[in-house]
Amino acid sequence: MDNLEGKAVIAQGGGPTAVINQSLVGVILEARKCPFITHVYGAKFGVRGIIKEDFVDLGQTTAHNLAMVAATPSSALGSTRDKPDMEYCQRIVEVFRKQNVRYFFYIGGNDSAETCRIVSEYAASVNYELRVIHIPKTIDNDLLVTDHCPGFGSAARFVASAFACLDLDNYAIPGVFLGVVMGRHAGWLTASSVFARKLTHGGPHLIYVPERAFDTERFLADVDRVYSQEGRCVVALSEGIVDAHGQPVLLSMQGETERDPFGNVQLSGRGTLGDALSDQIKNKLKIKRVRSDTFGYLQRSFVSVISEQDSSEARDVGETAVYFTQRGLDSGSVAIRRTGDYSVDYFMTSLASVGAGTKHLPDEYLKGDNDIAEDYQDYARPLIGRIPNFDRLIAPAVEKSE
Repeated sequence: MDNLEGKAVIAQGGGPTAVINQSLVGVILEARKCPFITHVYGAKFGVRGIIKEDFVDLGQTTAHNLAMVAATPSSALGSTRDKPDMEYCQRIVEVFRKQNVRYFFYIGGNDSAETCRIVSEYAASVNYELRVIHIPKTIDNDLLVTDHCPGFGSAARFVASAFACLDLDNYAIPGVFLGVVMGRHAGWLTASSVFARKLTHGGPHLIYVPERAFDTERFLADVDRVYSQEGRCVVALSEGIVDAHGQPVLLSMQGETERDPFGNVQLSGRGTLGDALSDQIKNKLKIKRVRSDTFGYLQRSFVSVISEQDSSEARDVGETAVYFTQRGLDSGSVAIRRTGDYSVDYFMTSLASVGAGTKHLPDEYLKGDNDIAEDYQDYARPLIGRIPNFDRLIAPAVEKSE
């Protein structure tokens, strides 16, 4: 394909991450170098900003400002949960035609990739030349094709660090603790809690992910067994755990509940699941000290635990997206391929291969119904980086006086 001359628009969609602005800045800086890109615009609050023509001129931002923003968590342009249908995407293309936008870079997850596909296909159907590049981002790490997603490593580092601290707390004042982690359909993030196990008999002792059907009676038996052996029990659960029929456990605990714009049961930002399971433990196992926390949005954009590898790769996928357009490649999604121990390279995959799909934890990463295998740890360790060291007191007991 020949190089197109025109403007570029960048948008951010879906949930923020700790490193999403590295991708944004990578696109901005590379796009400003391209002779065929006349202007670089940012759409405020995702695709909604496009149809409102609510743009900012990113060609006017300073290098210092961009450097500071790159290291700042959450979506600097603002985001949206809008799920564009065909009519919505037609309006996007109409705005692009009016503004002479020839490059659209959308940083986001599954639904953002699907939006890119619809926009690209519609533009082609009306003979409007437009290069649409999806740039991967999600803490859930559930995009198809790519080995992993920028944003996951830092969120996983938060989860591992949080469970390490919670386990130390639970050791000091024993009881049962439940930590509910983001992950609607896939357990990648919850699985990272396994890295908290640095000490003998350390928690989390039980880990539950959506890839394994959750049975409440079996769960209670698991907790009872661990509590009997250890005198305490720390549990990590995905918010999206499902029963044998594939229905969210939250529904059986609460019945019909609030749904998001995509029709999904609202799971994040509420403590219902943890509270309901805590009540089951108290009532049926007669354990008095039972606590639960729902990590919620805190894990997405926590500034103090950003993974260096995650940050670096987030910048790379942004820069590479622009590079691919200048190589004359068609629309697509930037993907990461692991090449050795540990290195990566980047390639373009079709938008259709990414959008509206979910990559689940493979069976070899799971151990039984409530644990994570060593293979997962080998996979995730380079992405997360070092977890701080900690230890317990080692001292002999003093004999009691007679």
